[in-house]
Amino acid sequence: MTATQATVLPVISVKPVTLAAPGRGEDLPVRVTAPTLGDALPIVVFSHGFGSSADGYGPLADYWAAHGFVVVQPTHLDSRTRALPAEDPRTPEVWKLRVEDLRHVLDQLDTVEAAVPGLHGRLDRSRIAVAGHSWGAQSASMLLGARVLEADGSVGEDLTDPRVKAGVLLALTGTGGADLTPFAAEHFPFMNPSFDGMTTPALIVAGDADQSMLTTRGPDWFTDPYRLSPGSKSLVTLFGAEHSLGGIPGYEAKETTDESPERVALLQELTVAYLRSALDPADDSWAAVPETPLGRIESR
Repeated sequence: MTATQATVLPVISVKPVTLAAPGRGEDLPVRVTAPTLGDALPIVVFSHGFGSSADGYGPLADYWAAHGFVVVQPTHLDSRTRALPAEDPRTPEVWKLRVEDLRHVLDQLDTVEAAVPGLHGRLDRSRIAVAGHSWGAQSASMLLGARVLEADGSVGEDLTDPRVKAGVLLALTGTGGADLTPFAAEHFPFMNPSFDGMTTPALIVAGDADQSMLTTRGPDWFTDPYRLSPGSKSLVTLFGAEHSLGGIPGYEAKETTDESPERVALLQELTVAYLRSALDPADDSWAAVPETPLGRIESR
């Protein structure tokens, strides 16, 4: 049995699943949410925003799993649940360790599969997507081909992962340099991306009321990943949405400044449609998405 578009499945969630993470200083805890039914299940590895954890983003993880995806959520070192001190030598490297966390998940899917009762033999490892919100979107984008520009203008390491076939990038920050505030430029050197090599198909979601204190520009900053990356890309611009995009960080997350159940519901539907089509060329869910008064949808 394979989950279909009309099917809403019961789900099971298991945490913590502990993955080995050499060089990280501690093992990597992840949460796995999966449908209890269905075979050949595609996989989404989700990277949380700053300070959150694998316990966040239930409105997305639960919905994706109920519609046929296995969702794996690592808890990164910047999580409030980890309380990593500022003086910890890993702190300046957390942005790199976040990307490695996602790669650890991909490297240890056998462990992920074995940790969830009834999941054995049901993963489709040829259909893997990464997703993330805010800093998590930056982490995920690195596996899609985005790179960080060094201080001298050279392009940093290419961390593209060929196992990843698509991405969903929610409130991903735009270009660096003069577009950053002095504070951001000083404290977040990794926020200087090049999207020239981000060729993996991706859906970028931006809010047209997302005014970040990290940039000298307006909310259009968050559309840079769509405008500046090559290849197959789609952009959803949500009208009136701020950085939490209506409430995706959690059902009662304090990060939500623009609570909108309607916006979250739309985002749930759009992301499932996109992931289905991006991971299965024969699926027309994304092409069939209707126009919405809540936002604008563009593709190229």
